[in-house]
Amino acid sequence: MKIHNTLSGKTEELIPQDGKVNMYVCGITPYSASHIGHAMFSVIFDVVRRYLEFKGYDVRHVQNFTDIDDKMINASIETGVKVSDLAESNIIDYLAEMDALNVTRAHEYPRATSEIEKIIEIISGLVEKGYAYAVAGDVYFRVKQDEDYGKLSHRDLESLMAGARVEIDERKEDVMDFALWKSQKPGEPAWDSPWGMGRPGWHIECSAMSIKYLGETIDIHGGGQDLIFPHHENEIAQSESFTDEVPFSRFWMHNGMLRLGEDKMSKSIGNIITVGEALDSFSPDALRLFFLSSHYRSPLLYTEANVASQERALERLKNAVRPAPSTTAGAAIDASASMARFVEAMDDDFNTPRALAAMFELVREINRGKDEGTDVSGAQDTLRELSGVLGVTLDDTNESSDAGPFVQMLVDVRTELRAARQFDIADSIRDRLSGLGVTIEDSPDGTEWRLG
Repeated sequence: MKIHNTLSGKTEELIPQDGKVNMYVCGITPYSASHIGHAMFSVIFDVVRRYLEFKGYDVRHVQNFTDIDDKMINASIETGVKVSDLAESNIIDYLAEMDALNVTRAHEYPRATSEIEKIIEIISGLVEKGYAYAVAGDVYFRVKQDEDYGKLSHRDLESLMAGARVEIDERKEDVMDFALWKSQKPGEPAWDSPWGMGRPGWHIECSAMSIKYLGETIDIHGGGQDLIFPHHENEIAQSESFTDEVPFSRFWMHNGMLRLGEDKMSKSIGNIITVGEALDSFSPDALRLFFLSSHYRSPLLYTEANVASQERALERLKNAVRPAPSTTAGAAIDASASMARFVEAMDDDFNTPRALAAMFELVREINRGKDEGTDVSGAQDTLRELSGVLGVTLDDTNESSDAGPFVQMLVDVRTELRAARQFDIADSIRDRLSGLGVTIEDSPDGTEWRLG
Protein backbone atom coordinates (compact mmCIF):
# COMPACT_ATOMS: atom_id res chain seq x y z
CA MET A 1 0.00 0.00 0.00
CA LYS A 2 1.06 3.57 -0.66
CA ILE A 3 0.67 6.75 1.41
CA HIS A 4 1.23 10.37 0.42
CA ASN A 5 4.16 11.66 2.46
CA THR A 6 4.10 15.40 3.14
CA LEU A 7 7.84 15.26 3.83
CA SER A 8 8.78 14.07 0.36
CA GLY A 9 5.72 15.40 -1.45
CA LYS A 10 5.34 11.96 -3.03
CA THR A 11 3.15 8.92 -2.60
CA GLU A 12 5.41 6.20 -1.24
CA GLU A 13 5.10 2.55 -0.32
CA LEU A 14 4.58 1.73 3.34
CA ILE A 15 6.92 -1.07 4.39
CA PRO A 16 6.37 -1.76 8.10
CA GLN A 17 9.20 -3.39 10.03
CA ASP A 18 8.21 -6.75 11.54
CA GLY A 19 4.59 -6.02 10.63
CA LYS A 20 4.35 -3.22 13.21
CA VAL A 21 3.20 0.35 12.62
CA ASN A 22 3.72 3.08 15.22
CA MET A 23 1.38 6.04 14.69
CA TYR A 24 1.33 9.35 16.55
CA VAL A 25 -1.55 11.78 15.97
CA CYS A 26 -1.63 15.33 17.30
CA GLY A 27 -4.74 15.66 19.43
CA ILE A 28 -6.84 18.49 20.77
CA THR A 29 -6.21 21.38 23.11
CA PRO A 30 -9.12 20.84 25.53
CA TYR A 31 -9.93 24.44 26.43
CA SER A 32 -13.55 24.25 25.23
CA ALA A 33 -16.01 21.84 23.63
CA SER A 34 -14.66 19.91 20.65
CA HIS A 35 -15.94 20.86 17.21
CA ILE A 36 -16.61 18.69 14.20
CA GLY A 37 -13.22 19.49 12.71
CA HIS A 38 -11.81 17.55 15.65
CA ALA A 39 -14.28 14.76 14.92
CA MET A 40 -13.14 14.69 11.28
CA PHE A 41 -9.44 14.18 11.97
CA SER A 42 -10.28 11.62 14.66
CA VAL A 43 -12.43 9.60 12.24
CA ILE A 44 -9.84 9.87 9.46
CA PHE A 45 -6.99 8.49 11.54
CA ASP A 46 -9.31 5.93 13.09
CA VAL A 47 -9.93 4.63 9.56
CA VAL A 48 -6.17 4.67 8.86
CA ARG A 49 -5.66 2.50 11.93
CA ARG A 50 -8.61 0.23 11.16
CA TYR A 51 -7.41 -0.39 7.62
CA LEU A 52 -3.84 -1.09 8.70
CA GLU A 53 -5.19 -3.62 11.19
CA PHE A 54 -7.44 -5.06 8.47
CA LYS A 55 -4.27 -5.60 6.42
CA GLY A 56 -2.80 -7.54 9.33
CA TYR A 57 -0.41 -4.96 10.77
CA ASP A 58 0.14 -4.55 14.50
CA VAL A 59 -0.66 -0.87 15.07
CA ARG A 60 0.30 1.13 18.15
CA HIS A 61 -1.58 4.43 18.22
CA VAL A 62 -0.78 7.38 20.46
CA GLN A 63 -2.71 10.66 20.55
CA ASN A 64 -1.88 13.51 22.89
CA PHE A 65 -3.82 16.16 24.77
CA THR A 66 -2.26 19.63 24.98
CA ASP A 67 -3.57 20.37 28.45
CA ILE A 68 -1.34 23.39 29.11
CA ASP A 69 -0.72 26.32 26.78
CA ASP A 70 -1.82 29.94 26.28
CA LYS A 71 -5.33 28.95 25.15
CA MET A 72 -5.83 26.76 28.20
CA ILE A 73 -4.67 29.54 30.52
CA ASN A 74 -6.81 32.20 28.84
CA ALA A 75 -9.90 29.96 28.96
CA SER A 76 -9.24 29.28 32.63
CA ILE A 77 -9.14 33.00 33.36
CA GLU A 78 -12.34 33.61 31.38
CA THR A 79 -14.30 30.79 33.02
CA GLY A 80 -12.80 30.90 36.50
CA VAL A 81 -12.14 27.14 36.26
CA LYS A 82 -8.69 25.73 37.10
CA VAL A 83 -6.69 24.77 34.04
CA SER A 84 -6.46 21.15 35.12
CA ASP A 85 -10.20 20.89 35.85
CA LEU A 86 -11.10 22.58 32.57
CA ALA A 87 -8.86 20.21 30.62
CA GLU A 88 -10.16 17.10 32.33
CA SER A 89 -13.79 18.04 31.84
CA ASN A 90 -13.34 18.67 28.10
CA ILE A 91 -11.21 15.53 27.68
CA ILE A 92 -13.98 13.41 29.23
CA ASP A 93 -16.53 14.97 26.87
CA TYR A 94 -14.26 14.51 23.83
CA LEU A 95 -13.67 10.82 24.56
CA ALA A 96 -17.40 10.23 25.09
CA GLU A 97 -18.17 11.93 21.77
CA MET A 98 -15.52 9.88 19.98
CA ASP A 99 -16.98 6.73 21.50
CA ALA A 100 -20.36 7.76 20.07
CA LEU A 101 -18.69 8.16 16.66
CA ASN A 102 -17.22 4.67 16.98
CA VAL A 103 -13.65 6.00 17.05
CA THR A 104 -11.33 3.32 18.41
CA ARG A 105 -9.57 4.48 21.56
CA ALA A 106 -5.84 5.15 21.12
CA HIS A 107 -3.50 2.91 23.06
CA GLU A 108 -2.18 5.95 24.93
CA TYR A 109 -3.57 9.44 25.53
CA PRO A 110 -0.64 11.22 27.19
CA ARG A 111 -1.12 14.72 28.55
CA ALA A 112 1.57 17.38 28.36
CA THR A 113 1.36 18.05 32.10
CA SER A 114 2.12 14.39 32.85
CA GLU A 115 5.27 14.35 30.72
CA ILE A 116 7.24 17.25 32.21
CA GLU A 117 10.17 15.02 33.16
CA LYS A 118 10.66 13.79 29.59
CA ILE A 119 10.17 17.29 28.21
CA ILE A 120 12.88 18.69 30.52
CA GLU A 121 15.20 15.81 29.55
CA ILE A 122 14.91 16.66 25.85
CA ILE A 123 15.28 20.41 26.35
CA SER A 124 18.37 19.85 28.49
CA GLY A 125 19.85 17.63 25.80
CA LEU A 126 19.22 20.30 23.15
CA VAL A 127 20.90 22.94 25.32
CA GLU A 128 23.93 20.68 25.87
CA LYS A 129 24.26 20.11 22.12
CA GLY A 130 24.04 23.81 21.32
CA TYR A 131 20.68 23.58 19.60
CA ALA A 132 18.98 25.59 22.33
CA TYR A 133 19.78 28.42 24.73
CA ALA A 134 18.32 29.82 27.95
CA VAL A 135 17.43 33.48 28.49
CA ALA A 136 16.01 34.69 31.81
CA GLY A 137 14.10 31.48 32.49
CA ASP A 138 12.97 30.89 28.90
CA VAL A 139 14.58 28.37 26.55
CA TYR A 140 14.61 28.75 22.76
CA PHE A 141 15.56 26.47 19.88
CA ARG A 142 18.19 27.81 17.48
CA VAL A 143 16.46 27.39 14.13
CA LYS A 144 19.55 28.28 12.06
CA GLN A 145 21.50 25.56 13.84
CA ASP A 146 19.27 23.02 12.10
CA GLU A 147 20.55 22.96 8.52
CA ASP A 148 17.48 21.34 6.95
CA TYR A 149 14.86 23.34 8.81
CA GLY A 150 11.86 23.85 6.50
CA LYS A 151 12.04 20.45 4.82
CA LEU A 152 8.47 19.48 5.80
CA SER A 153 6.81 22.66 4.54
CA HIS A 154 9.25 22.76 1.57
CA ARG A 155 10.24 26.36 2.19
CA ASP A 156 13.49 28.06 3.13
CA LEU A 157 13.94 30.28 6.16
CA GLU A 158 13.41 33.52 4.27
CA SER A 159 10.03 32.47 2.87
CA LEU A 160 9.03 31.01 6.22
CA MET A 161 9.83 34.29 7.95
CA ALA A 162 7.84 36.23 5.37
CA GLY A 163 4.73 34.14 5.88
CA ALA A 164 4.95 33.41 9.59
CA ARG A 165 3.47 35.14 12.59
CA VAL A 166 6.38 35.10 15.00
CA GLU A 167 6.71 36.43 18.52
CA ILE A 168 8.81 39.58 18.64
CA ASP A 169 11.18 39.11 21.54
CA GLU A 170 14.43 41.04 21.71
CA ARG A 171 15.91 38.39 24.01
CA LYS A 172 15.91 35.82 21.19
CA GLU A 173 19.02 35.42 19.07
CA ASP A 174 16.89 35.15 15.95
CA VAL A 175 13.27 36.06 15.26
CA MET A 176 12.55 32.49 14.03
CA ASP A 177 13.79 30.80 17.21
CA PHE A 178 10.87 29.16 19.01
CA ALA A 179 10.16 28.52 22.68
CA LEU A 180 10.90 25.17 24.28
CA TRP A 181 10.27 26.36 27.84
CA LYS A 182 8.37 29.44 29.05
CA SER A 183 9.09 31.07 32.40
CA GLN A 184 6.18 31.44 34.80
CA LYS A 185 3.99 34.52 34.71
CA PRO A 186 1.96 35.55 37.76
CA GLY A 187 -0.89 33.16 38.41
CA GLU A 188 0.10 30.64 35.77
CA PRO A 189 0.55 26.91 36.45
CA ALA A 190 4.25 26.07 36.55
CA TRP A 191 6.75 23.28 37.13
CA ASP A 192 10.28 23.35 38.43
CA SER A 193 13.10 23.05 35.90
CA PRO A 194 16.83 23.78 35.55
CA TRP A 195 15.79 27.22 34.23
CA GLY A 196 13.34 28.04 37.00
CA MET A 197 9.59 27.65 37.35
CA GLY A 198 7.79 27.51 34.03
CA ARG A 199 5.90 25.37 31.53
CA PRO A 200 6.68 23.65 28.22
CA GLY A 201 6.26 25.28 24.85
CA TRP A 202 3.69 23.85 22.48
CA HIS A 203 5.96 21.95 20.08
CA ILE A 204 8.26 20.17 22.53
CA GLU A 205 5.47 18.21 24.20
CA CYS A 206 4.70 16.15 21.07
CA SER A 207 8.36 15.29 20.54
CA ALA A 208 8.61 14.14 24.15
CA MET A 209 5.45 12.02 24.02
CA SER A 210 6.20 10.47 20.63
CA ILE A 211 9.75 9.53 21.66
CA LYS A 212 8.67 8.23 25.06
CA TYR A 213 5.76 6.06 23.90
CA LEU A 214 6.82 5.07 20.37
CA GLY A 215 10.58 5.44 20.12
CA GLU A 216 13.01 7.75 18.35
CA THR A 217 11.70 6.91 14.86
CA ILE A 218 8.04 6.23 14.11
CA ASP A 219 6.15 5.15 11.01
CA ILE A 220 3.30 7.66 10.74
CA HIS A 221 2.81 11.10 12.24
CA GLY A 222 -0.60 12.60 11.60
CA GLY A 223 -2.54 15.81 12.02
CA GLY A 224 -4.31 18.59 10.18
CA GLN A 225 -2.69 20.54 7.35
CA ASP A 226 -2.72 23.62 9.58
CA LEU A 227 -0.08 21.90 11.76
CA ILE A 228 2.54 21.48 9.02
CA PHE A 229 4.08 24.82 9.95
CA PRO A 230 5.15 25.68 12.53
CA HIS A 231 4.13 22.78 14.78
CA HIS A 232 5.29 19.75 12.84
CA GLU A 233 8.24 21.58 11.29
CA ASN A 234 9.46 22.38 14.78
CA GLU A 235 8.80 18.84 15.97
CA ILE A 236 11.11 17.46 13.30
CA ALA A 237 13.82 20.00 14.07
CA GLN A 238 13.94 19.44 17.82
CA SER A 239 13.41 15.65 17.68
CA GLU A 240 16.09 14.89 15.11
CA SER A 241 18.50 17.34 16.75
CA PHE A 242 18.03 15.61 20.10
CA THR A 243 18.18 11.98 18.96
CA ASP A 244 20.46 12.28 15.90
CA GLU A 245 18.02 9.83 14.30
CA VAL A 246 16.67 10.71 10.84
CA PRO A 247 13.83 10.55 10.00
CA PHE A 248 11.83 11.35 13.11
CA SER A 249 8.80 9.98 11.23
CA ARG A 250 8.91 7.96 8.02
CA PHE A 251 5.53 9.30 6.87
CA TRP A 252 3.79 12.59 7.60
CA MET A 253 0.05 12.47 6.90
CA HIS A 254 -2.04 15.65 6.93
CA ASN A 255 -5.79 15.83 6.51
CA GLY A 256 -7.54 18.71 4.73
CA MET A 257 -9.52 21.30 6.63
CA LEU A 258 -13.23 21.26 7.32
CA ARG A 259 -14.85 24.46 6.10
CA LEU A 260 -18.03 26.20 7.14
CA GLY A 261 -18.83 28.59 4.31
CA GLU A 262 -15.69 30.32 3.07
CA ASP A 263 -13.62 29.85 6.22
CA LYS A 264 -11.82 27.01 7.93
CA MET A 265 -13.79 25.91 10.97
CA SER A 266 -11.93 27.28 13.99
CA LYS A 267 -12.61 28.09 17.61
CA SER A 268 -10.47 31.19 17.31
CA ILE A 269 -12.83 32.86 14.81
CA GLY A 270 -15.97 31.46 16.38
CA ASN A 271 -17.45 29.66 13.36
CA ILE A 272 -17.79 26.23 14.90
CA ILE A 273 -20.32 23.49 15.22
CA THR A 274 -19.60 21.35 18.25
CA VAL A 275 -19.53 17.58 18.06
CA GLY A 276 -22.45 17.51 20.47
CA GLU A 277 -24.53 19.75 18.20
CA ALA A 278 -23.74 17.60 15.18
CA LEU A 279 -24.67 14.41 17.03
CA ASP A 280 -27.98 16.00 18.07
CA SER A 281 -28.81 16.51 14.39
CA PHE A 282 -27.32 13.49 12.65
CA SER A 283 -26.49 9.87 13.30
CA PRO A 284 -22.85 9.01 14.11
CA ASP A 285 -22.61 6.77 11.05
CA ALA A 286 -23.88 9.50 8.72
CA LEU A 287 -21.23 11.85 10.10
CA ARG A 288 -18.55 9.21 9.51
CA LEU A 289 -19.74 8.72 5.92
CA PHE A 290 -19.67 12.49 5.44
CA PHE A 291 -16.06 12.75 6.63
CA LEU A 292 -15.07 9.83 4.39
CA SER A 293 -16.97 11.04 1.32
CA SER A 294 -14.00 13.23 0.40
CA HIS A 295 -10.35 12.18 0.16
CA TYR A 296 -8.67 12.88 3.50
CA ARG A 297 -6.21 15.38 2.00
CA SER A 298 -8.95 17.45 0.37
CA PRO A 299 -10.93 20.27 2.02
CA LEU A 300 -14.48 19.40 3.01
CA LEU A 301 -17.46 21.76 3.13
CA TYR A 302 -19.89 21.23 6.01
CA THR A 303 -23.54 21.86 5.29
CA GLU A 304 -26.60 20.21 6.77
CA ALA A 305 -27.65 19.12 3.28
CA ASN A 306 -24.29 17.40 2.71
CA VAL A 307 -24.59 15.41 5.93
CA ALA A 308 -28.29 14.67 5.38
CA SER A 309 -27.41 13.08 2.04
CA GLN A 310 -25.19 10.66 3.93
CA GLU A 311 -28.16 9.64 6.10
CA ARG A 312 -29.80 8.47 2.88
CA ALA A 313 -26.63 6.70 1.79
CA LEU A 314 -26.50 4.99 5.18
CA GLU A 315 -30.05 3.75 4.69
CA ARG A 316 -29.01 2.18 1.38
CA LEU A 317 -26.24 0.28 3.17
CA LYS A 318 -28.56 -0.83 5.95
CA ASN A 319 -31.25 -1.88 3.51
CA ALA A 320 -28.76 -4.03 1.63
CA VAL A 321 -27.90 -6.09 4.71
CA ARG A 322 -31.49 -6.60 5.82
CA PRO A 323 -32.65 -10.19 5.48
CA ALA A 324 -33.58 -11.30 1.99
CA PRO A 325 -36.75 -13.33 1.27
CA SER A 326 -36.22 -16.89 2.42
CA THR A 327 -36.50 -18.37 -1.07
CA THR A 328 -33.23 -18.33 -3.02
CA ALA A 329 -32.18 -19.93 -6.28
CA GLY A 330 -29.04 -20.09 -8.32
CA ALA A 331 -25.45 -19.40 -7.38
CA ALA A 332 -24.50 -16.99 -4.60
CA ILE A 333 -23.25 -13.50 -5.42
CA ASP A 334 -19.46 -13.34 -5.77
CA ALA A 335 -18.34 -10.29 -3.76
CA SER A 336 -14.62 -10.79 -4.41
CA ALA A 337 -14.47 -8.13 -7.15
CA SER A 338 -16.00 -5.52 -4.84
CA MET A 339 -13.59 -6.50 -2.08
CA ALA A 340 -10.66 -6.16 -4.52
CA ARG A 341 -11.81 -2.70 -5.65
CA PHE A 342 -12.19 -1.62 -2.02
CA VAL A 343 -8.69 -2.81 -1.12
CA GLU A 344 -7.20 -1.24 -4.26
CA ALA A 345 -8.77 2.11 -3.32
CA MET A 346 -7.63 2.00 0.29
CA ASP A 347 -4.13 0.87 -0.71
CA ASP A 348 -3.94 4.02 -2.82
CA ASP A 349 -3.44 6.57 -0.01
CA PHE A 350 -6.67 5.64 1.81
CA ASN A 351 -8.95 6.72 -1.02
CA THR A 352 -12.21 6.40 0.89
CA PRO A 353 -14.46 7.92 -1.84
CA ARG A 354 -13.41 5.13 -4.22
CA ALA A 355 -13.72 2.56 -1.44
CA LEU A 356 -17.27 3.73 -0.77
CA ALA A 357 -18.03 3.52 -4.48
CA ALA A 358 -16.95 -0.13 -4.40
CA MET A 359 -19.26 -0.73 -1.44
CA PHE A 360 -22.25 0.83 -3.19
CA GLU A 361 -21.53 -1.25 -6.28
CA LEU A 362 -21.89 -4.24 -3.98
CA VAL A 363 -25.13 -2.77 -2.60
CA ARG A 364 -26.56 -2.74 -6.14
CA GLU A 365 -25.47 -6.35 -6.65
CA ILE A 366 -27.15 -7.38 -3.40
CA ASN A 367 -30.39 -5.57 -4.21
CA ARG A 368 -30.46 -7.12 -7.67
CA GLY A 369 -29.81 -10.52 -6.11
CA LYS A 370 -32.68 -10.04 -3.68
CA ASP A 371 -35.03 -9.22 -6.54
CA GLU A 372 -33.88 -12.29 -8.48
CA GLY A 373 -33.96 -14.63 -5.48
CA THR A 374 -30.20 -15.19 -5.50
CA ASP A 375 -28.29 -16.10 -2.31
CA VAL A 376 -26.96 -12.75 -1.06
CA SER A 377 -25.88 -13.77 2.46
CA GLY A 378 -22.17 -14.00 1.64
CA ALA A 379 -22.19 -10.64 -0.14
CA GLN A 380 -23.99 -9.12 2.85
CA ASP A 381 -21.25 -10.44 5.14
CA THR A 382 -18.64 -8.83 2.89
CA LEU A 383 -20.51 -5.53 2.97
CA ARG A 384 -20.64 -5.64 6.77
CA GLU A 385 -16.90 -6.37 6.86
CA LEU A 386 -16.02 -3.45 4.58
CA SER A 387 -18.32 -1.13 6.50
CA GLY A 388 -16.56 -2.20 9.68
CA VAL A 389 -13.18 -1.25 8.19
CA LEU A 390 -14.58 2.28 7.80
CA GLY A 391 -16.08 2.14 11.28
CA VAL A 392 -19.64 2.36 9.95
CA THR A 393 -22.09 0.19 11.85
CA LEU A 394 -25.01 -1.27 9.97
CA ASP A 395 -26.98 -2.22 13.07
CA ASP A 396 -30.46 -1.02 12.24
CA THR A 397 -32.43 0.34 15.18
CA ASN A 398 -35.58 -0.29 13.15
CA GLU A 399 -34.71 -3.97 12.82
CA SER A 400 -34.08 -4.28 16.55
CA SER A 401 -37.48 -2.84 17.46
CA ASP A 402 -40.45 -5.13 18.07
CA ALA A 403 -42.14 -3.96 14.87
CA GLY A 404 -39.04 -4.14 12.69
CA PRO A 405 -39.35 -7.73 11.36
CA PHE A 406 -43.02 -7.21 10.54
CA VAL A 407 -42.36 -3.96 8.71
CA GLN A 408 -39.59 -5.64 6.72
CA MET A 409 -41.94 -8.50 5.86
CA LEU A 410 -44.54 -6.05 4.53
CA VAL A 411 -41.87 -4.18 2.56
CA ASP A 412 -40.73 -7.49 1.03
CA VAL A 413 -44.32 -8.41 0.14
CA ARG A 414 -44.78 -4.97 -1.43
CA THR A 415 -41.62 -5.50 -3.51
CA GLU A 416 -42.98 -8.80 -4.78
CA LEU A 417 -46.33 -7.18 -5.62
CA ARG A 418 -44.59 -4.41 -7.57
CA ALA A 419 -42.60 -7.03 -9.48
CA ALA A 420 -45.93 -8.72 -10.31
CA ARG A 421 -47.25 -5.30 -11.42
CA GLN A 422 -49.97 -5.34 -8.76
CA PHE A 423 -49.38 -1.66 -8.03
CA ASP A 424 -52.73 -0.89 -6.38
CA ILE A 425 -52.14 -3.37 -3.55
CA ALA A 426 -48.47 -2.32 -3.27
CA ASP A 427 -49.48 1.34 -2.98
CA SER A 428 -52.06 0.43 -0.33
CA ILE A 429 -49.34 -1.22 1.79
CA ARG A 430 -47.13 1.86 1.38
CA ASP A 431 -49.95 4.23 2.39
CA ARG A 432 -50.95 2.19 5.42
CA LEU A 433 -47.34 1.94 6.59
CA SER A 434 -47.00 5.70 6.10
CA GLY A 435 -50.01 6.19 8.36
CA LEU A 436 -48.16 4.19 11.02
CA GLY A 437 -45.10 6.43 10.76
CA VAL A 438 -43.03 4.30 8.39
CA THR A 439 -41.37 6.10 5.47
CA ILE A 440 -40.71 4.04 2.34
CA GLU A 441 -38.36 5.21 -0.40
CA ASP A 442 -38.02 3.42 -3.76
CA SER A 443 -34.89 3.84 -5.88
CA PRO A 444 -33.14 1.94 -8.69
CA ASP A 445 -31.07 0.27 -5.97
CA GLY A 446 -34.06 -1.09 -4.07
CA THR A 447 -36.54 -0.09 -1.40
CA GLU A 448 -35.52 1.50 1.90
CA TRP A 449 -37.64 2.14 4.98
CA ARG A 450 -37.28 3.97 8.25
CA LEU A 451 -39.40 5.04 11.15
CA GLY A 452 -40.37 8.69 10.95
